[in-house]
Amino acid sequence: MIAACDVVKRFGEAGGVTALDGVSLDISEGEFVSLLGPSGCGKSTLLRCLAGIERPTGGTLSIDGAPIDGPPDRLGMAFQRDALLDWFDVLENVLLPADFAGYRKREFEPRAQALLKMVGLARFAHAYPRELSGGMRQRAAMCRALLLDPRLLLMDEPFGALDALTRDQLNIDFRHLWTERKMTVVFVTHSIAEAVFLSTRIIVMSPRPGRVVEDIAVALPDERKLAIRESPEFVDYTRRIRALFERMGLIHD
Repeated sequence: MIAACDVVKRFGEAGGVTALDGVSLDISEGEFVSLLGPSGCGKSTLLRCLAGIERPTGGTLSIDGAPIDGPPDRLGMAFQRDALLDWFDVLENVLLPADFAGYRKREFEPRAQALLKMVGLARFAHAYPRELSGGMRQRAAMCRALLLDPRLLLMDEPFGALDALTRDQLNIDFRHLWTERKMTVVFVTHSIAEAVFLSTRIIVMSPRPGRVVEDIAVALPDERKLAIRESPEFVDYTRRIRALFERMGLIHD
């Protein structure tokens, strides 16, 4: 579905910052791929290139064989900041993608309500963002990203600003959602445990300029509960990734 070949992204003229350097990877339809690496390694830049917001300086980046020169069809996006509009209630916020796409919002209200029910926000449809907790706001943002039934969902640390308990719950909710719908997901995170819990593949990236250090297939069951984090298989994945970061000098005992 997605093919990146020797992707380079530089910002500024000669002597500027090289964010990505020779990134190559393929992503098949229905995969859940996490981009994992230190701050500044180009994870978010790669995500913006996939979204058609940024264009690579070099190399090629395509979806279904066609170069990405703008936002792909059926694209959903979610970010660390939920970006809910304070003057709209939750339902109106979830319906925004339909409005932006030129659809009649009323036609999408049943789907919006169903998504809110699925994430436990049905009775908050007419509440305003200021009345919600951080986790509830992120659930609303997830519903907004899913409204148009995206084929490709790009997520940039959507749970990074949440407390540990809320983040765990949203990991469970989102993994269950992906298991049901199997859309293609590219997910940026700094958390090794989060990447292992959520993903079918993990792309480990080097410090800037970002390069692919290792491409790890995660062979854990589709149905995952938090208890899986205590299993030997899960611990082996986290140790393997931590060892990579140690070899890159990013973790010191």
